[in-house]
Amino acid sequence: MVSHVTTPAAEVLAALPDWVTLVRAPNPGPMTLDGTNTWLLRAPNGGSIVVDPGPLDEGHLRAVAAHGPVAAIVLTHGHIDHTEGVRRLAALTGARVYDPPVLEHLDADGVVVEPLVTPGHSSDSVCFVVRYRGEEIVLTGDTILGRGTTVVAWPDGDLGDYLASLGKLAAFDGRPALPGHGPSLSDTGVAARYYRQHREARLAQVRSAVQAGATEAADVVAVVYADVDRALWPAAEMSVRAQLDFLRRESHPPAHGLSAT
Repeated sequence: MVSHVTTPAAEVLAALPDWVTLVRAPNPGPMTLDGTNTWLLRAPNGGSIVVDPGPLDEGHLRAVAAHGPVAAIVLTHGHIDHTEGVRRLAALTGARVYDPPVLEHLDADGVVVEPLVTPGHSSDSVCFVVRYRGEEIVLTGDTILGRGTTVVAWPDGDLGDYLASLGKLAAFDGRPALPGHGPSLSDTGVAARYYRQHREARLAQVRSAVQAGATEAADVVAVVYADVDRALWPAAEMSVRAQLDFLRRESHPPAHGLSAT
């Protein structure tokens, strides 16, 4: 059996770069872990790029705005725990908002933010590769979390896309991963490969459960996620639906090159 993962997928990062600040939102929970991580990227005396303002919590948003001036607000994806506070933060700071998926390269006083399109957790998920003074980090949103694994939020999320996105992130060996929830990790590549192996192992379990007669997503969850707190079963069911959809497409690939006459 593949056990439920609650620990980090790579070694926890000892310290953030001195040009990166974390302001964690006060919205802890089963899906948000310790709360949403709002990241601020700022060169000395430059403007901050804010990544994922988080919930509509006035104290949190004012704490983020206090790190101004804010040059830009960007989002890893559109889920509400990352985006609810966007318009209020924009009002507090006057900063431009780049709605997801963010596809523009940004440069704030030498802090260069390059989007890496990584759908799967959601259709609009984007990670950010950030470079400054020879350092490189990856902001992973909910594609890679600081501990545990993430949900493939079907039907918007897609398992095939998610596996491909993890393949992209596996190329970033040695670069820290700064996630949307949980602690930062020392190695994005290590975490991505672990996530992919775990997801493929879960997929094998789902395939076995289906072969044994489970037909509904809830039935599969009861078998495959039996070791998981039932409070997380609704999230697990989303991932199972994504896995079942993946298996259906695997069994019935689309025909190519055929036409009706």
